[in-house]
Amino acid sequence: MGFYILKRFFLMIPTLVGVMLITFAITQFVPGGPVERMMAQLSGYGTGGDTAGGGLYQGNKGLDQERIEQLKTLYGFDQPPLTRFVTMMRQYLVFDFGRSYYHHMSVAQLVVSKLPVSMSLGLWSFFIVYSVCVPLGIAKAVRDGSTFDTLTSAVILIGYAVPGFVLGIVLIVLFGGGSFWSVFPLRGLVSDNWHELDFIAKILDYLWHMVLPVTASTVGSLAVMTLLTKNSFLEEIRKQYVVTARAKGLEEGQVLYKHVFRNAIIPIITGFPGSFITAFFTGSLLIETIFSLDGMGLLAYESVMNRDYPVVLGTLYFFTIIGLVSRLLSDLSYVMVDPRISFEGRQ
Repeated sequence: MGFYILKRFFLMIPTLVGVMLITFAITQFVPGGPVERMMAQLSGYGTGGDTAGGGLYQGNKGLDQERIEQLKTLYGFDQPPLTRFVTMMRQYLVFDFGRSYYHHMSVAQLVVSKLPVSMSLGLWSFFIVYSVCVPLGIAKAVRDGSTFDTLTSAVILIGYAVPGFVLGIVLIVLFGGGSFWSVFPLRGLVSDNWHELDFIAKILDYLWHMVLPVTASTVGSLAVMTLLTKNSFLEEIRKQYVVTARAKGLEEGQVLYKHVFRNAIIPIITGFPGSFITAFFTGSLLIETIFSLDGMGLLAYESVMNRDYPVVLGTLYFFTIIGLVSRLLSDLSYVMVDPRISFEGRQ
């Protein structure tokens, strides 16, 4: 096992470098970079949004070559691309992601300031999905073909078919004071007077703000996990060892939770580490925009649109590491939940 883990860690290195190299190369060909953006602003030809399609030519009209070279030096574009990439990777090894061109603060501080929103959405959605889908999937498997199974399948598939942002708009119209009832707040994680509230009131205020965005981001995820749980349990229930256990006179509850459960739950549990880690860092641009939540999804969109390369590349580096580690943890969880599985043969 130790050799397998070590081998996986060494394989992560070329994967990480390859992802960063491809992304870095793409940024070299995207028009409207930070130098062109600043040239356009200094020349009075608009903002970064106006530079995407030829900002270099527009900005060059009002700046001399010496000033342009100063801007390139300021943003580090006076060095060859390969030199910049090597320097960037050396800094990233010690988790020095530089400073944002657009927000004028360190990338690490910027990400930390946005994480509470994404963590709130991600963790609540994660716990709700697992706590609802696993029991519901088991109940559907036990009652396969019944009216309960048919009705619940119809409900969760309708929820799956409705995009999260559309559901979010519907929730705002119905319960956010859009046209019907003003029940839930529409923006932010907490109210403006949150710091003046006592401890219990702060918790209730936070939970009240989370109802609509968490609902909009969770409903679409219920179908996949529920049907995965149901199909996994159905597959195990139909196996011969279950027939044998029932023939021995075991109660249905013992058959289901003592024999079937630990085998059927393997596909669900093995995805748990990756889903749990991802819940901390992912963000939904549309959900955050609809409910005025300033999280990682909105940050990623703004960084790409503003050509904020330190944020784009720094967060990509960090999240790629998180993704690779979560995949390793998912593989290792197979061994933890099923001792029959071993990686020794792969060594």
